[in-house]
Amino acid sequence: MKQVMVRGIEQAGVTSVEAPKATGNWVVVKVHAAPMCTEYKAFAAGASHSLWGHEAAGEVVEVAQPSRVKVGDRVVVMPTNACGRCALCLDGDYIHCQDGHDFAALHCGTQGLGTMAQYLLKQDWMLLPIPDGMSYAHASMACCGLGPTFGAMQLMDVDRHDTLLITGLGPVGLGGVVNGVYRGARVIGVDSINYRAEKARELGAAAVVNPMDEDALQQILDLTSEGRGVDKAIDCSGVVAAHRLCIDAARRKGQVAFVGECGDDTPLRISPDMIRKGLKLIGSWHFNMADSPRMMRMISEIGDQLDKLITHRFSIDDIQNAWETQLSGCCGKVILQPWEGSDV
Repeated sequence: MKQVMVRGIEQAGVTSVEAPKATGNWVVVKVHAAPMCTEYKAFAAGASHSLWGHEAAGEVVEVAQPSRVKVGDRVVVMPTNACGRCALCLDGDYIHCQDGHDFAALHCGTQGLGTMAQYLLKQDWMLLPIPDGMSYAHASMACCGLGPTFGAMQLMDVDRHDTLLITGLGPVGLGGVVNGVYRGARVIGVDSINYRAEKARELGAAAVVNPMDEDALQQILDLTSEGRGVDKAIDCSGVVAAHRLCIDAARRKGQVAFVGECGDDTPLRISPDMIRKGLKLIGSWHFNMADSPRMMRMISEIGDQLDKLITHRFSIDDIQNAWETQLSGCCGKVILQPWEGSDV
């Protein structure tokens, strides 16, 4: 099968590897749509590793035993390889599992681990059924396109009474705009790239603020009731300055969720930020599996929005251009198609 690889700094290609085989409750999925996420950073750095891609939608083509899925089922592939037995997994919060499988040790190799390939290997319970009439491309947005901010908004109960701030309008942040607008919230976006700002407005954001402006915080406050601050905020950038902006822009007793990964420490002032302001800070990685029906129902109702969110599609052989497009910052969600002529 074809599988993506990095050859050097900003150099990518496709290699041929053996297709995975079904075993136990691990089934083989033919990948029809593989949304692209943060792997472009490894492409830019020329780093090489065994996991290329963690989002996908496709068709079950092989099972080893009677299971929750059967050959021919259309499914969304959830990220990571959780244990399925711990309290977190059983409660639906599998994304926080601490006892996940060592894929390479379990399967004697990494073939089938990543989603940027023609086939992958996944546990049957980590596959969500795709409703009839829904495209693979739209269904795949249940992963990182919509999933992280959907989970955050579930935890914060975002609704039409809220003014919602979203910092970082990359693919995840733009998905947050889609989620927020669907819930009826008034969305304020923050990003310095004009393409992203315009895309956010196209998706329904009421306003977009440039964080490079000296008065960016005041601009946000001026857009809120009596200048008190936003009700809820979600950072999708992973930038320390954006973390600080979310905290400072939130009203007293407001809520802030952090979705963007960050390797640096964000200064948190316990007294003014937490005690005096009464903020509720939330870490959100993905959504609870119990909310999957609600996620798929939402996707079925917002097709036009997703056609705006998905801005580019590339064949797997065109991975170089796909990653270069992501590096440009002038894109929404990018989808890789491992099969020529595949109906996504």
